[in-house]
Amino acid sequence: MPPATQGTAHPPEDTFRILLATDNHIGYNERDPIRGQDSINTFEEILQLARKHNVDFVLLAGDLFHENKPSRESLYRTIALLREYTMGDKPIPVELQSDPDEGKAYGFSFPAINYEDPNLNVSIPVFSIHGNHDDPQGAGAEGALCALDVLSVSGLLNYMGKIDLPVVDVEATNTGIAVRPILLRKGKSNLGMYGIGNVKDARMHFELRSNRVRMFMPRDKDNWFNLLLVHQNRVKHGPQEFVPEGMFDDSVDLVVWGHEHDCRIIPEPVAGKSYYISQPGSSVATSLADGEAIPKHVALLTIHDKEFQIEPLLLRTVRPFVIEEVVLSEVADEEGFDLSDQIEISKFLKAKANALIEKAQDEWQERNAEIVREGGEELKPMLPLIRLKVDTTGVSEMSNPIRFGQEFQGRIANPRDMLVFHRTKKSARSAASKISADEPELSIDDPDLSVSEKLAKVRVATLVKEYLSAQELQLLGENGMSDAIQMFVEKDDIHAIQSHVNRSLKMMLKAVQANEDLQEEDLEDKLTNIKEQQDKDYVAGKTKSNAKGKGKAKANDSDAQSEDSMMMDVDTRGGGSEFDEPDSEEEPPKKKAAVKKPVPAKKAPAKKATKAPVKKTTRGKKDSDSDEIIEIPDDDEGDEEEVVTKPTKRTNRAAILSQSQPKKAPAKKKATAAPKQSQLAFQPAAIGRSSRAAASKARGRMVVDDDDDSD
Repeated sequence: MPPATQGTAHPPEDTFRILLATDNHIGYNERDPIRGQDSINTFEEILQLARKHNVDFVLLAGDLFHENKPSRESLYRTIALLREYTMGDKPIPVELQSDPDEGKAYGFSFPAINYEDPNLNVSIPVFSIHGNHDDPQGAGAEGALCALDVLSVSGLLNYMGKIDLPVVDVEATNTGIAVRPILLRKGKSNLGMYGIGNVKDARMHFELRSNRVRMFMPRDKDNWFNLLLVHQNRVKHGPQEFVPEGMFDDSVDLVVWGHEHDCRIIPEPVAGKSYYISQPGSSVATSLADGEAIPKHVALLTIHDKEFQIEPLLLRTVRPFVIEEVVLSEVADEEGFDLSDQIEISKFLKAKANALIEKAQDEWQERNAEIVREGGEELKPMLPLIRLKVDTTGVSEMSNPIRFGQEFQGRIANPRDMLVFHRTKKSARSAASKISADEPELSIDDPDLSVSEKLAKVRVATLVKEYLSAQELQLLGENGMSDAIQMFVEKDDIHAIQSHVNRSLKMMLKAVQANEDLQEEDLEDKLTNIKEQQDKDYVAGKTKSNAKGKGKAKANDSDAQSEDSMMMDVDTRGGGSEFDEPDSEEEPPKKKAAVKKPVPAKKAPAKKATKAPVKKTTRGKKDSDSDEIIEIPDDDEGDEEEVVTKPTKRTNRAAILSQSQPKKAPAKKKATAAPKQSQLAFQPAAIGRSSRAAASKARGRMVVDDDDDSD
């Protein structure tokens, strides 16, 4: 367990009280007449717990919404609940020490932190990062936006951890992810909250491996409790499709891990590191898997100085869920029935399903009895979720699982998918299985796989790429088309395919027109060559920046100075991330024009390389090349930044999939020094001031210092 001991009493005026939750998935299965309100009901319970335990604020680690574009009903109910439970006259004892305007909406005067706005009465602030379900998308005048941006500008929620990845600046080897904290003080305790919203796992893995995640920490970071929120795969799904637990900075004290749905809320130590990981898990079951059957909790986190404690709080409104697996070949030996007799098998499965329903009802009654003992009101009965996994190896034929489940209509919440069949995989495929010459052989065409196993194995990107490769496309490249289809399916971007096709055809037309003496009989070969070259350029544009970073990572490994991926062995002034560039009022039209550019940049005229740089607005503040200290709160810094000889454009998460090899820019001016770590430094605020007064005076005193740090 963490350093603090159970029962340790600390002065309440010096102790943070925080409610931790993640993966609320509001709007999941909202059209289902039985389960449609489960997610929003549990979210309301979480807000009720926050009020009951008198917390200072609520901290969410991503996936507040289940969909990238939540329905009007989901937005309506969420806004109503936040207004009902987080607004009020209760004073907020937490003083904001960082800049309240850090990350505010561009072009507006209200601060990014809602309780610093004198026009709002906030009693329980809510802080949240985005997850992979509700991440920013789009390329409008304000850049990528998500539902959390809407809640943030409405004053109901504080959105943190929004990262723009500079994937187009291949010449800048010091780019990466810049993480700026929200700094809070309560009495004698200091808390720094660092949020990293979800990015693609492969990208996050690369940034960490290449030491390109820069955490801006206070100069006296050892006197602060540093809390990091992430929303990534913790379980390994591939070579780079996860984030290893031990890749975060040693200065972090606690990592709150979102995305994984199984509840592991008790802090777990990390081998070789000084921090702990707490994984609250989801508050609603979005899949009928074993991890979802673990009782779901949120946590009451208390922090005093450098000590912390986590108290799990059981969620009462979660629908009961029981899961079990049976192997028919083993059961047949024990029960003595014939595997070829479907009637006997069906009779056994019905008896098993009834037993699981009784088990779920008993668990619900025990939960209600405990609530009554604690003085609460008894909950209304809820139909349980039942999942019976059946191994049908050796059974020649099975009944329809949907028809089987209909017999339990009105007794369970999921009759259509209560029963799922699967077989043990065979080592060799049947020699008799053949694939039609007109149909491509896909990775899910294995005849030995059951339907459920095929569905579990499906990955949209892989499936689409395999199918397109088999079609031998003549004009469109498989890689770019695969990414466009993935955006259409997973992010509901209805323009993704059309935009990609238009760009590709426009580039191909220009390439053909450039060959004025092209003969008609040579046209087909020329189109094939152009298509292959465009596909190569597309892949190169996605990986070129990674290749440069990998070379740097090798150099860092040879130094063997530190294994911490978040140590800042980078020059923050050398053309860094999106957080380090100046503001400009000319941003919207330039960004819009940049989005419409063709994907490959090989045919760009040389004259464009001499244009003046385009200034842009970012959520972070600016670095100055003329000094080693960056004044974060100042709004008009960075005008003396060296002139870059190519137009810059703001990247967004939607553009990552369709980004091609960018135009090359002349080599940037080398930095004079490579500081170890960027830091925040400020004078302590006087204790006893109100939070709004303290935050207003804190602006202008907080700086980022690039002094060398031995850590």
